[in-house]
Parts: sequence; C-alpha cells; structure tokens
Amino acid sequence: MKRLYRNGQIASEDSPKLTAADVLVEDGRILGVGLRIQAEGAEVIDCTGRILLPALFDLHVHAREPGSENKETIATCAEAAINGGITGIVMQSNTSPAIDTSGLVRAVLDLGRKTKIAVHTAGAITKGRKSEELAPIGAMKAAGAIMITDNDVPVHNAQLLRIAMEYARNFDLPLASHCEVKELSAGGVMHEGSVSYSLGLGGIPACSEEICLERDLRLAQFTGARLHIQHVSTKIGINAIRRAKKDGVRVTCEVAPHHLLFDHTHVGSYDTNYKMNPPLRTPEDNAALLEALIDGTFDVITSDHAPHTEFEKNNDFASAPFGITGLETALPSLFDHFISKGVFGWDLIVKRYSAEPRRLFKFDPVPIQKGGTAEFIVFNPAATSTFTRDFMKSKSINTPFLNKTLQGLVERVIRNGEEILSR
Repeated sequence: MKRLYRNGQIASEDSPKLTAADVLVEDGRILGVGLRIQAEGAEVIDCTGRILLPALFDLHVHAREPGSENKETIATCAEAAINGGITGIVMQSNTSPAIDTSGLVRAVLDLGRKTKIAVHTAGAITKGRKSEELAPIGAMKAAGAIMITDNDVPVHNAQLLRIAMEYARNFDLPLASHCEVKELSAGGVMHEGSVSYSLGLGGIPACSEEICLERDLRLAQFTGARLHIQHVSTKIGINAIRRAKKDGVRVTCEVAPHHLLFDHTHVGSYDTNYKMNPPLRTPEDNAALLEALIDGTFDVITSDHAPHTEFEKNNDFASAPFGITGLETALPSLFDHFISKGVFGWDLIVKRYSAEPRRLFKFDPVPIQKGGTAEFIVFNPAATSTFTRDFMKSKSINTPFLNKTLQGLVERVIRNGEEILSR
C-alpha cells in the first residue's frame, strides 16, 4: 500500500533543525522525501504540526517471560513498546529461569518473532546469575544473544568477570554491567542521604555503585572488552566514565529518563513507584547526568522498563520490589520535560534513543531518507498523553506517571511500511 505523509517536520540525528517535508512510503521503503510530492493513488495522511522521527530502539527492557508472565509477557512488552514509539528492544536476562542457555535464547527469540517489532535478547554472564560459574557465552551468541549481562546483580567475583570479559571480547559481544557492591547496599531501599534518614528507610550509598563501576572500567581497560554500563545514576559515576573514554577504554553507558526527571525527594510520600535500583539520587546528580547526556558522554537512552504487579508494588516501601515501567512514558516524558522547554532538541533523541542503540549492536539506523526502510514515528507535540490503565498496553502500571498527563503524543508508528499503531 502506498501512503503519503504530508506536511511533516522531519527530525534527524545530524541537526537540531527540523526539515519540512512529505514522506512517500510503499512496500516497506521510503520512495521519496521532499516538498509537494505528488503520488497518485496514495493514501494521504496529514502530518501538519507533527514531528516525524526514526523509530526508537531500547536496549534495556525486562520482558519477564519466562517465569513472571503475570507481570509482563514478550507479547505485551512488545505492545507497550509500540505504544511508546519503540520498534526494537533487547530483553534482559533476569527471568525465571535466567536466560543462561542457548535453548532459552532460542525460545524467547521464537516468541519475539511473533510480535510486530524486533525482539532481541541478552544472555546471562553466569549460570543462574549467581556469580559462580560462567554461562555458555559462545553457544548463546550462536543462538542469537547480542549481549551478555547478569542484569540487576553485579558479578561479585572479579576474576570471573575478567574471564567473562575476555570471552565477550573474543566473541565480539558487549558485556553489560549493573554496578553495585552488595555489602554496601545491603538493607537499602533508596538513596542514602537526608531523605532516607528522615523517612527511616535503609539507604543505598552512591559509593556502592561508584566503586563497582570503577572496578568494571579497570577490568575493561585490562581485557579490551566492550563494556556497557547500565543505568548510571551518580555524578561521580558518569565522571569516571568520561575519564575512561578519554583513556581509550571501550565503554558505552546509558541513562534512564527517571534518573533525569526524579530525585530522592520524590520518595517523601513512600510512593513505591519511585523505588528503583539504582535508586533516585540527588538533584545535583540529576543535573550532572543531564549535562552528560547533552555533551555526549551518555551513548544511549534506555527505559529500564521493569514491570511489577499492583499487589507487589502496593506493599510497604521497604518490602516492595525495585523497578518502574518506562517503555510507554519515555518519549513523552522527555519531550514534556526537556524538548518542549528547549533544554535539548529532537536530534538528541534520534541519536541517543534510535541511531546509537542500533549501532551499538552493529545494526543499521533507520533515518527518514529516500531509499531507506520505512520505520518511523509520527509524534504530535500539540496533543497530550494521559497514562490511564486503558491507555497503557503493559500488563503492569507501576509508573509515577499513572493517571498523569504529559505534553506530546505518539500518534502513529510505522515499521517496514506497516502502520503498527494509528490513533
């Protein structure tokens, strides 16, 4: 089917300026990008006032299947991704059982192929994510794993991590690290500081993340591995990564919207939707993370989508699990808080949440250009998104944005020329 997206504003990673253009799509390809395109027989979609940007790719997603399908399934995770303008995801390994064999890699990828988006998966670094014995890294890569990580737990044994990095280097796989010293974090449920003291809650000190992060950077420098640091949350941590990059360490890193938008003061009402790991830090940390995103120290934006049931999250703060959902709220929240206020432009979103995540895995980006794949979003900056239970597609609703309204709306999502979302 031939479609003409008329009068849109095209966003790219190369310039903060938007380009007025029509986009003609047929058979999964972009046939033309320009002004006043004539296309007889095409369905014309008026995109006046809309932003057209390449579809997003999220490399840090907890799909919960196998083992916790009551929280999320690969199918519902994919629908939530589409709702947020995301057409590619990388599932994390912390399922039950952990994705630590070639058979499990193949099983989850088979389920992913039944969805409308590109579903990839990471494999675990160690068997059962227990930091005791290496998982079969080569076999998992052969089965389709594109990253290894023990996600949400660190590899405690430094020698084991060193050997894993050497395997990852030899198999040309990125190794993703959740940085935390468990002995320092033990008993903690939020950032250790003035707010945790006033609320009487156990704290997780920033140095717990930072010490482990420094260790992993040094091991990556020694082994030459491709290290990816997940959900960085502290000023000292991102400064350490900045220095490591200057020293030639092969390190990339990510920031999640919640570590830019919220801080530990939001926990003041014991709202478990603000409980996550790493925890929300201080306003000073947030400012440093935002600066690092703008200056390019952060390579990618990720949602760290971590669904949990209402029953679990309705527990007391100390007992509730860590994690919030993010696939559906990431783009509108970044637009509402930053782009609409001129803090940064659409080019940053395209680069850090679409192009660079794909490049990290040596996938081709999906720019809106003649001859390219038709894989893009139609975003309405004048509309709003209200995150009600009915609006969201995830099985879980553990988000601080529940029943709140943000400026901006993902109206259409196109993948391989097919409109997989239209409203």
